[in-house]
Amino acid sequence: MKSILVLAVLITLSGVGTAYAQTSGGVDVDGTWYLGENLKKGDYFEYTLCEIDLNGCSPVELKIWIKGDTINVSEVLWDAQIVIIDGEKIIKGSWGLGKTVPTPILFDDDLSDYAVAFKSSIAWLSAYATSNEKDRIHGPQEFKSSSWGALGPVGGGLESYLIPSRVESIVLPDRETDSVVIGWYNDNDNEIWLVDDFPFPVKALAYAGINSDTPPVMFEFDLTQYKEEITKDPFAEITETIQQSDLLNCSKEFLDYTSDRASTNTYSMTIQYNFSPGFPIEGCEIDWKINFYNKYNDMEILDQVNYDIWVVDENDSILSSYAESIGKEKLYSDFGQVDHRLPVEYSGLVRYAIFVHGLGPEDNVNGEKSGYSIIEIEVEENPLLEKTNADTTETIPSIIPAWIKNNAGWWADGSINDDAFIQGIGFLIKEGTISVESTSQGDTDAKEIPAWIKNNAGWWADGAIDDESFLQGIEFLVKEGIIPV
Repeated sequence: MKSILVLAVLITLSGVGTAYAQTSGGVDVDGTWYLGENLKKGDYFEYTLCEIDLNGCSPVELKIWIKGDTINVSEVLWDAQIVIIDGEKIIKGSWGLGKTVPTPILFDDDLSDYAVAFKSSIAWLSAYATSNEKDRIHGPQEFKSSSWGALGPVGGGLESYLIPSRVESIVLPDRETDSVVIGWYNDNDNEIWLVDDFPFPVKALAYAGINSDTPPVMFEFDLTQYKEEITKDPFAEITETIQQSDLLNCSKEFLDYTSDRASTNTYSMTIQYNFSPGFPIEGCEIDWKINFYNKYNDMEILDQVNYDIWVVDENDSILSSYAESIGKEKLYSDFGQVDHRLPVEYSGLVRYAIFVHGLGPEDNVNGEKSGYSIIEIEVEENPLLEKTNADTTETIPSIIPAWIKNNAGWWADGSINDDAFIQGIGFLIKEGTISVESTSQGDTDAKEIPAWIKNNAGWWADGAIDDESFLQGIEFLVKEGIIPV
């Protein structure tokens, strides 16, 4: 869904109803460019990035350090160390980037969505410009060339072309220089800024290919930092935030999908849905793949769908809205096929409603085909989310003594040692605030406390995470013996 081919298909739609598409360009600049030009060991990049299929284009920070080489079977790849800052999440890992085309071939599971977003945005030009000089079509491209390739037919049978359009001065983190702007121009100006001999584009803004006065952004990025010859790990002092899926032992593989079709309650369309796992677990995630079909033709996928995914009670009253949880009024798909990974917040028989507001541009929805389908799913209760004391039915207190929070803050900034922090955790266990079946007594040096725990303690002390989140994480870590008490 997030492939270059899909992006190209969307772009071809952008000229619908447009009588003109620019087909020729070229600028008076010598030289060629390709993705990965002059990429080398020690290069360091930071980008702000949004991509339409990554949380609806909510921006993330992407940090890349080219550490050196890595081997994949018999293939030599770039070993790219990665840090992602996505809201409150910090994720560290690595990508194996191809040498001919520096897009992720190998990547850690936690970085898979970001790897796809990178391919569909910063690395999108790999479909048109690579280092393969033997490829006359997709090899290095000249700035003087009138076109770098056709994107596909647009309104009126015209084709949209990727063209060098102008030279523009641009400020990079380390200097001011000239850039060449390439783009495709129909209803909207979709542009990417390139600097000769620089491995990746430095800036871009492209819109989804729909006929709308306010089309959504397809991808947008800016280079915010660049350094060369970095030999020492720049991420050594960065610690990952613990993910709830790790605390709750959630599976990160979505393989066996349950599939079915259902009409909306108004019979306005057919919704084909797939979800995995078949028996979701409370606190983990459920992966939804949804297609919206014409009710008269099960081969015709509808476009410009305005929708949401709700959890409803037995009276169909809304308990939660996925769109609202990510700060949106509703969700939108211009090509009628969507993929969402949602947190599972309830247990027992959970009633999901795929609700359609209607069809049409986001700012002018036609509600004629509105309606919803209900899918009932049995969700397993997660024992790690239990909020009651093991010996009583009392709810875990939400108020923690102020001195413990103070200790956490002092421990995070190094004012007190590990033992003082552990004593506070021992107090919470004794008082029943943290419920554990057993704790490890004695050898408190058996396991070193991970650095990210200190990071989380500091955030809790500063109010960045709530009491419940802190308690659940500490409770699990004590049970596992990671924090010895």
